[in-house]
Amino acid sequence: MKQELIDLLYERSFKYTETPTFKLVSGRMSRFYVNCKPTTLSPRGMYLAGHLVYEQLRRKNVKAVGGLTFGADPIAVATAFASELEKGPINAFSIRKTQKDHGIVKWVEGDVEPGQRVAIIDDVATTGGSTIKAINRACEEGLEVVTAVILVDRQEGGLDNIRAHVDDVAAIVTKEELLARWQSARR
Repeated sequence: MKQELIDLLYERSFKYTETPTFKLVSGRMSRFYVNCKPTTLSPRGMYLAGHLVYEQLRRKNVKAVGGLTFGADPIAVATAFASELEKGPINAFSIRKTQKDHGIVKWVEGDVEPGQRVAIIDDVATTGGSTIKAINRACEEGLEVVTAVILVDRQEGGLDNIRAHVDDVAAIVTKEELLARWQSARR
């Protein structure tokens, strides 16, 4: 399953150039760019990402999985769906980028309760900033963040930065694996 996800990410979500062409959120320029949405919003990508993330979480005793909207949303939903298929249900939730100003004012949307053990997920980590923001907001809502799972780690220090906020951090796919796939396609 993992190799198929790498292939799909390579085909739909990965761009590489010899010179730094892509501007990142941090403002830095990079030789490669990963936009996971074309993969995670496709039926096969949802299936693969959901099952692989669920495999990371199945023994963590978490009640819910989610992260900062919009990057985490399709992965959270796919993971929740896969968890039901595997008879180990984990709910999905979403963390807003801006706080709701009407109704019940809160950061988190979904079927989660304060005190529950949760996993924070993200589609891509470079510095880990979005994941850390999601961790902080989940904690503000009273959730116990016990793990973080990143779909693609750009291997630029993001996972180490996230570990300063939650000890258990894992990536499904790394930049190294995507670059290896890119190199094999060039042969």
